[in-house]
Amino acid sequence: MAKNLLIVESPAKAKTIEGYLGKDFVVKSSYGHIRDLVKSEDAIDIANNFAQKYEVPADKKQVVSELKKLAKEAEMVWLASDEDREGEAISWHLFDTLGLKDATTKRIVFHEITKPAILKAIDTPRKIDYNLVNAQQARRVLDRLVGFELSPVLWKKVKPSLSAGRVQSVAVRLIVDREREVNKFTSEAAFKIVAIFGTGKEAFKAELAERYAKQEDAEKFLQDCIAADFDVRSLETKPAKRSPAAPFTTSTLQQEASRKLGYSVARTMQVAQRLYEAGYITYMRTDSLNLSDTALNAAQSEIESAYGEKYHQLRKYKTKNASAQEAHEAIRPTYFNNHTINGESNEKRLYELIWKRAIASQMSEAQFEKTTAKISISTRKEDLTANGEVMKFDGFLKVYLESNDDEDEPQQDGENAMLPPLTRGQRLALQEMSATERFSRPPARYTEASLVKKLEELGIGRPSTYAPTISTIQNRGYVVKEEREGKVRNFRLMILKAGQIVKEQKTENTGAERGKLFPTDIGAVVNDFLVQYFKEIVDFNFTASVEKQFDEIAQGLKEWTAMLHDFYNPFHKVVQSTIETADKATGERELGVHPESGKKISVRIGRYGPFVQVGENASDENEEKPLYASLRTGQSIETISIEEALELFKLPKVVGEYEGKIMKVAIGRFGPYISHNSAFVSLPKEIDPLDVTVEQAIELIEAKRKKDAEKLIKAFDEDPEVKVLNGRWGPYIEFGKLNVKIPKDKDPLTLTFEECKALADAMPKDAKKGRFGKTVAAAKPAAKKAPAKKKAPAKKK
Repeated sequence: MAKNLLIVESPAKAKTIEGYLGKDFVVKSSYGHIRDLVKSEDAIDIANNFAQKYEVPADKKQVVSELKKLAKEAEMVWLASDEDREGEAISWHLFDTLGLKDATTKRIVFHEITKPAILKAIDTPRKIDYNLVNAQQARRVLDRLVGFELSPVLWKKVKPSLSAGRVQSVAVRLIVDREREVNKFTSEAAFKIVAIFGTGKEAFKAELAERYAKQEDAEKFLQDCIAADFDVRSLETKPAKRSPAAPFTTSTLQQEASRKLGYSVARTMQVAQRLYEAGYITYMRTDSLNLSDTALNAAQSEIESAYGEKYHQLRKYKTKNASAQEAHEAIRPTYFNNHTINGESNEKRLYELIWKRAIASQMSEAQFEKTTAKISISTRKEDLTANGEVMKFDGFLKVYLESNDDEDEPQQDGENAMLPPLTRGQRLALQEMSATERFSRPPARYTEASLVKKLEELGIGRPSTYAPTISTIQNRGYVVKEEREGKVRNFRLMILKAGQIVKEQKTENTGAERGKLFPTDIGAVVNDFLVQYFKEIVDFNFTASVEKQFDEIAQGLKEWTAMLHDFYNPFHKVVQSTIETADKATGERELGVHPESGKKISVRIGRYGPFVQVGENASDENEEKPLYASLRTGQSIETISIEEALELFKLPKVVGEYEGKIMKVAIGRFGPYISHNSAFVSLPKEIDPLDVTVEQAIELIEAKRKKDAEKLIKAFDEDPEVKVLNGRWGPYIEFGKLNVKIPKDKDPLTLTFEECKALADAMPKDAKKGRFGKTVAAAKPAAKKAPAKKKAPAKKK
C-alpha cells in the first residue's frame, strides 16, 4: 500500500495529479463535501453557541468508508482541497469525519494543477486554517438560519412552498427595482441632425451636438441649411492611447464569457472548473488581479516570440477590493505557449478567451491619432462636428478587445473610421442632411453578467457565490431569463437633399430583449414583503457589511459566533413579530370596474399563480361567485391594464366544428391552444387566439396530425400505450410512461411487442423514472394487467 494518501475534491483533478506523483502516493477524490448540516430543525443549537449537527449523506457513505480505510493504511494523509474558504472547510470536514491526527495530516494548496505547482505544494505543507473554516461556518450557519426562519413566514403570509435566502433576496430586489424603473420610464423624443459632406471622391459624416425636441425647430434648421455655405472652421489632431484590461477574475470572466460567447454564469463556471482540473488554467474562483513572477516572465517570452519585443509591456495590476487575497492569482493559462487546447468546443473557446485576456494584459498600448473637425454653417451659429480615428500601432489589439454591456448602442453618427484630408477654411459640399426622431431609452434590464457586475460593485457575495446565487433565484421561480419581442414604433424622418426637404414616417422595432432577467409576479410580491418587514435582509449596505465581517473572520480579526449572535438575536425578534402582526401579501391591485356589470376588477397572486378576478368573494352560497382568469405569459400584475384583463375572459371560445367535433380556443400554462376531439394543438405566436378562424384551426389540426403520423414508426395491438416513435435523437420505444432506448443492432421497423417489453424490463432501475421523478413500475404483459384496485402506488424518489 502507498505510504501517502492525497485527497482532492474531484475525480478529474485526482487523475491529473496522480500522473505527477510517484508510486508512494495514491490520489483519491472526496467528490466535494462529504457531510452537511442535518435537514431537521435541530441542525444548529443556538443556545449552545451555534453548535452544528452534521451528517454524512447516503450517497457519500461509501466514499467516506473507502477514505477511512485508506487513511488508516497510509503513513501520511495530504488534504488538497481547493484554496478558498469552501475548500478549507472540506479539508476540516475530512479531518474530523475520517478521524485524522495532526501528526499524520498535512494541508496543501496550489493555484494551478501543473507538476511544478504540485511538487512545490508537497514541499511547503501547512495545517488547516481554522480562520477560513470559521468564516465558511459562519456563512453556512447564517444562511441556514435565515432560510429556516424566513421560509415559514413566507408560507403563512405569501404562499406555501416559498423559500428565501440572504444574498438571493438582495439579487431579486435589484431585478425588481430595475423592472419598475423600466416600467415607470417615459421615453422622450428628440431630433438628431446628421450631415454627409463630400470632398471629391470621399465622403464623411458630421453631427450637430444639440438635439431638437420639436419637429418645427429641426425643420427650421434644415431649411436654414438649404442655401448655407459649409466651411472647415477648425481642425484638431492629437494622439490617443488605449490600454488593455486586467487579467480575469471570477466576475469579469463570467461577464466577458456572457458577452463574447453567450455562456450563462453557471456554464462558464462549469467549463472553467474542467479546464482547471485538466491543468489548463489557474484556479477559477478568485478576486485577485495578481500574476506571479513566473507567469509574467512566461507571458513576456511568449509575446516577444510571437509578436516581437515592441509588443511587450510589463504590467502589475492592483486589486481594488480590499478583501481580495493577493497571494492568489488572476485566472490565466498555466502555460502561455499553449494558444489553444484539445478539448470540447466550449472548453476551447473559453480557454482561448482566458489566454487572450491574460496575454493582452502584458502587451503594449494601442496608439491612435484622433482628428476633430468643426464645420461652420453660414446661416446658423451652431457648428457641426466630425471625428475620425486612425490606428498607428495595434499593440494589445492584435490579440484582444474587451466587450461591454452596451454593444447594442448605435455608433455616434459623427464618428468616422478616418476623415479625408481636410484644411482649415476648406469649403465643403453638402450631399445630404437628415433630422431623425430618436427616443431616450430606459435603464437596461440586467443580464446574468451585468447582475454579477452590480453585486460585485455593491460588495455583495464573493467569487464562489455569484453563480449559485443567479441559479437559485431562477430555480425558485422569482426570476426568469427569457427573450421578449419588441413593439413596432413610428418615428419621423426629414431629409434635405438637392435643396428639397422630404418628410417620411418610418417604423422600427423597440423594446426587444434577449437573455434578460425579469422578475416574476411572485418574485415581486416576496420582495415587497421582505422590504416591508425585513429591511436589513434586503438592504444592500447591510448585506455588504455581513460579507466584510466574513472577511474579518477569515483574517482572524473577528470571533465568528459573536458575529452570529449580533445578527441572529434582533433578526429572530423580527421573525416572531412579523408572524403575529403582518397581513397576508398578495400584491393585489384594483384595476377598475366592469363596464357592463359594474363589478370590481382586481388582479393578485393566488395559490396557482397570478390571476384576474371580477366581482367580490361570496360570503354565502346564494351569492354570485366571482369570475377568475389566469394571466398570460408575459403579463404582470403590476402592468396589466383593465382592457387586457377583460380580454382574458373572452376565452375559452368556440371557433366552430370539424368532423362533428367542437373546436375550442383556450389558454393554458404553456400558452394558447386549440382543443378538438381530446387533442390539443398549440397556436403559433403570430396568431391572436381571439382572431382564430375555422380555416386556420382546421389547418393547424391537420398539420399536427401529419407531424404525429410522421413521428409514429410502429404501434401494437397488444397494448396501445406501447409505440415505436421518431424522436429528436432518433427512434425510441414509448412503453407507457417509460422511454426506452433502441440498441443499434435492432431495426425499429421490425421490433415485436415482446422485444419492446424485454428492452423495457432490462432498463436499469434508476432509469425507470416518469416525468416528475416517480419510479415507473416494470413493464407487464398487456394480457395480464392487474386490476386497478391492486395496482401499487408509484413510489416517490
